[in-house]
Amino acid sequence: MPWLTRVSGFVCAGLLIAVLSPSFQTFPPAEAIRSSHFDGNLRYPGQIDAAAGEAPSRFSFRTAPLFRNADGCRRPSFAAGELAADPTACDPSLVHIAITLDEEYLRGSVAAVHSVLQHAQCPESIFFHFLATETASLETLVRSSFPDLRFKVYFFDPERVRGLISTSVRQALEQPLNYARNYLAEVLEPCVERVVYLDSDLVVVDDVAKLWGTSLGSSAVGAPEYCHANFTKYFTDRFWSEPRLAAAFTGRRPCYFNTGVMVFDLARWRRGGFTREIERWMEVQRREGRIYELGSLPPFLLVFAGRIAAIDHRWNQHGLGGDNVRGSCRDLHPGPVSLLHWSGSGKPWTRLDSHRPCPLDALWAPYDLHGRSP
Repeated sequence: MPWLTRVSGFVCAGLLIAVLSPSFQTFPPAEAIRSSHFDGNLRYPGQIDAAAGEAPSRFSFRTAPLFRNADGCRRPSFAAGELAADPTACDPSLVHIAITLDEEYLRGSVAAVHSVLQHAQCPESIFFHFLATETASLETLVRSSFPDLRFKVYFFDPERVRGLISTSVRQALEQPLNYARNYLAEVLEPCVERVVYLDSDLVVVDDVAKLWGTSLGSSAVGAPEYCHANFTKYFTDRFWSEPRLAAAFTGRRPCYFNTGVMVFDLARWRRGGFTREIERWMEVQRREGRIYELGSLPPFLLVFAGRIAAIDHRWNQHGLGGDNVRGSCRDLHPGPVSLLHWSGSGKPWTRLDSHRPCPLDALWAPYDLHGRSP
């Protein structure tokens, strides 16, 4: 009965709002789109208040509250407001998080940062590394929305990957910033040896330091694995019919993992030369014909499937985006939740703005800073 499925979704969302939403509970103190020239469209908090009677623009964001460390947190060696260009980004007490910033998903990125800070025991000890194809205006935007945030915005040159990208089933998957995660070991300071990579269409509802501290054993990458998924569908028949190509998985038990939430041991990554390994598979796709369809994911699977450290599934409740074409909504997977991920074609901010939200989109809304200050 379709109505029963829909009702179960609303009940599930209602219960989770009470548990997870910052509006209902007190917490301890605390695939990207092409770049475009949108400096003139950005609206910073001070400008937003001045525009009385004007509808908030696409890039209008409020200032987030300040988040302070709880008792017992080790205080970083640098003061609030210092930029990451300072070598103090190498402070060993910091938790490092990497996120891309781009026009289409900017609202999601801001909400993701807000959620991380909201739930962290030691928010002043978190350092954000933002990768973007434009930097100056975005740095100002981040500083305006999060005045005390410790962060650095890095320029990611689209030309680095443009010649390696092949056409995909969705145009959004072809954008250069989708591939920025492959280059974290090169872009970030050499002193940064571990980083949590987060997509822009998610919120964290637990202390991210728990994810950061996950043991990776001897692996360079950690992520939740999904071994029940049909792994063969991520590659073409041509790939599986060519022994030379299919031999890539010999000696491994490859399982699907979602690349939107990963923990990187950058020291191991650098020693293993994994950026070049990923690029080699992208070159095979361009040179020898189509061996996969889904953008940046398959090269990652080719290098790491069966070789990652498996992280608890609570850290990536993915697939919540559903399908906007069919108007489908998703329920949560069974089990505890530390991170909600709207992977898929539907995004919560789009559905909320169109007044056609899915039940679980209500869990994203409290972290949204889009619009004017009250």
